[in-house]
Amino acid sequence: MMVGLAFSTNSSLYVVAGIAVIAVTDALSDAVAIHVSEEAGNKENEKSIWVETITTFLSKFLVALVFIGPVLFMELKTAVVFSVIVGLSLIAIISLLIARIEKKGPGKIILEHIIIAILVIIATGLIGRYIESVKTNYL
Repeated sequence: MMVGLAFSTNSSLYVVAGIAVIAVTDALSDAVAIHVSEEAGNKENEKSIWVETITTFLSKFLVALVFIGPVLFMELKTAVVFSVIVGLSLIAIISLLIARIEKKGPGKIILEHIIIAILVIIATGLIGRYIESVKTNYL
């Protein structure tokens, strides 16, 4: 998302605003989905459902906010490259932890998650470039 916003707007302000909006909305939607899923499963008590809901929201929200700092303190292109590296590193670390928990070899899990992330980065970059070309040529 950050790559697409940077390509389409070339504005640090819009990128920070986009990250902030996504941080809140994505974290809230996932937290609500977890909450509803856990309630529907009826496997846990109400307190543990709320703990999972709040933990989901806070973890997703705080991770998203990590990407605002580079945009505020670096030139936009540098911030985007830095954030992509940080994001891919976080995905690799989390994938490694998942592999250890599931007692599986980490290589395949890490590679799968990194490839998916790279495809998302490419897609958002292409969408951002397209929006920039439309904006430049038609607006």
